[in-house]
Amino acid sequence: MSKSIDPQANRLPELSAHHQDPHAYPDGVAFLDGQYLPMSQAKISVLDWGFLHSDATYDTVHVWDGRFFRLDLHLDRFFGGLEKLRMTIPFDREGVAEILHNCVALSGHRAAYVEMLCTRGASPTFSRDPREAVNRFMAFAVPFGSVANAEQLQRGLHVAISDKVRIPPASIDPAIKNYHWLDLVRGLYDAYDRGAETALVLDFNGNVAEGPGFNVFCVDDGKLSTPAVGVLPGITRRTVFDLCAEAGLAVTAADVSVAALRQSDEVFITSTAGGIMPVTMIDGVPVADGKVGAITKRLMAIYWQKHEDPAWSTPVHYP
Repeated sequence: MSKSIDPQANRLPELSAHHQDPHAYPDGVAFLDGQYLPMSQAKISVLDWGFLHSDATYDTVHVWDGRFFRLDLHLDRFFGGLEKLRMTIPFDREGVAEILHNCVALSGHRAAYVEMLCTRGASPTFSRDPREAVNRFMAFAVPFGSVANAEQLQRGLHVAISDKVRIPPASIDPAIKNYHWLDLVRGLYDAYDRGAETALVLDFNGNVAEGPGFNVFCVDDGKLSTPAVGVLPGITRRTVFDLCAEAGLAVTAADVSVAALRQSDEVFITSTAGGIMPVTMIDGVPVADGKVGAITKRLMAIYWQKHEDPAWSTPVHYP
């Protein structure tokens, strides 16, 4: 006896005309394909090389009290990354600066995390030749966020040193700000598993390199040092060098061993997402007396004062 076949059983699902996004996004404004949009409407194709291959470069700058901080340096690094990756965008420096200003002004945020980025884009034919992809520029402004929260800024971060090794500069030029973060993310999970709040990873020689989105400094006998090899030349890192020059403090870029970092008088990290942030515990052991150091406090204060200096900052013109 033959079994009857239900014609509904093999029916294909309905093809939706539009994507319905169920996710929540921070309040902000994005620029995409010549349009300024709410963050919830800023989307890229799943065929974009930036998504499929992490083939992209970006830069982030922050706005504090309605002023961009060191925007020119961020633009320098972004356009340098574009050139090294053989990407082109239809905007010059002034055009990108205007777009960033517009994103912030339209968002209304007086403290903002602002990003400019370019992906390799997608090929109309799904070609595997990157030269056939159409490069895609985007930007957005969302509320300011920090690596360290208010409590951590007050008492210092608790950091763990992971044995994960940062991608060596022979593979990826660290001056090209990129989304190759899997080594950093693995380091973060190492830190979380050990009860720490963030992580540092190693360079290819086993010395301290950097953390997810930040550089690190140590202070010994009043002299500062920061890893020199295989790290992003961060804008806040550079700012520390500039502040030290003004304050008469000695600072150098050199190898920093794990042992040296643990034995330092003071340790702090630097990032556009938070500025200068103290570290008071490494691998469960206090740094020196476990309190935020005097030089760290001094540099933190000067850093935020500079945000009001017209030589270091640019006002946003809000509607």
